[in-house]
Amino acid sequence: MRRLFLALACAALAACPALADTHYVKMLNGNASGAMVFEPAYLEIAPGDTVKFLATQIGHNAATVDGFLPAGAKPFKGRIDQEIEVTLTKPGFYGVKCTPHFDMGMVMLIQVGKEAPSAVIAPQNMPAGAAKRFGEIVDRAQKERTQ
Repeated sequence: MRRLFLALACAALAACPALADTHYVKMLNGNASGAMVFEPAYLEIAPGDTVKFLATQIGHNAATVDGFLPAGAKPFKGRIDQEIEVTLTKPGFYGVKCTPHFDMGMVMLIQVGKEAPSAVIAPQNMPAGAAKRFGEIVDRAQKERTQ
């Protein structure tokens, strides 16, 4: 009986998926890379991982950029000065913004899965500050992959 229980327990554990990770992102007024930033500005995560946006400093939120998420992915929008936790299951790239500071370039990029950052296609209708920051984030991510 004891061996049967042990065998069933091992089989149950083997059938369970690996535990997903939780990644933390600070919403900041500034850091060494500039004003109005997410820290980190780029995350590479596995499908099923969770991202928790921390209300580290006041006046910020986290929301998906319209048209900048994988097909079939559910957009999200946190409230100002509130933490938000999202689990991302669809592989691809998620553009994230702080709604009040989007024009100033307060954005970040989350890569779910293994697709290379060079595959990022950002929407064309973004404010100049956001487009510039996304370009910088993608450039840094590509350099990190080649090192």
